[in-house]
Amino acid sequence: MIEGPLAGGHLGFRKDNIFNEEYSLEKLVPDVLSQAKTLEDKYGKPVPVIPAGGIYTGADIHKFIKMGASGVQMATRFVATYECDASSEIKNAYIKANKEDIIIIESPVGMPGRAIHNHFLDDVASGHKKPFKCPYHCITTCDFKKAPYCIANALCNATEGNISEGFAFAGQNVWRVDKIVHVSELIQSLNDEYDEAEKNDLNNSR
Repeated sequence: MIEGPLAGGHLGFRKDNIFNEEYSLEKLVPDVLSQAKTLEDKYGKPVPVIPAGGIYTGADIHKFIKMGASGVQMATRFVATYECDASSEIKNAYIKANKEDIIIIESPVGMPGRAIHNHFLDDVASGHKKPFKCPYHCITTCDFKKAPYCIANALCNATEGNISEGFAFAGQNVWRVDKIVHVSELIQSLNDEYDEAEKNDLNNSR
């Protein structure tokens, strides 16, 4: 699994590299595929490479499969489905999000994260501390005595529908989501887009 900088949630990149093209998923995947091939040759076993982060359409899937990926991971698209167990408040936040609403936050765990802007995050940015005790001790990089809020509580609150006391993580392309669909509809749409991309690729190669 290789997650690029356009993913939602916590990101394994320095903040100044998130929008640097040198760290784009398209640039990272070939290097990982090369390393995977070295391991496959050495051990005689397949090493699947699964890109993730910002993959939105069937054409995106086709692009990475053509590179040599074994598959892809998609999250944001599937949150906006009837079958997803995320709260309706999170799903509504996805549908209502504009491009300008997608922001990079500094998480209490010491990593940048991509989220949908809301009043809770405004309070945090303005220095309004959300008092809490640390019930989880989930990660050592979070100093709860200095942190402005508990990330675990904020995400749990949003999951339970209390998004005013939390926020929604989402991928960079969440602003493109405009409705809730069934998983079967989404899969069909992705398949159709994939087939169209494959057909265009074949036509262009002739």
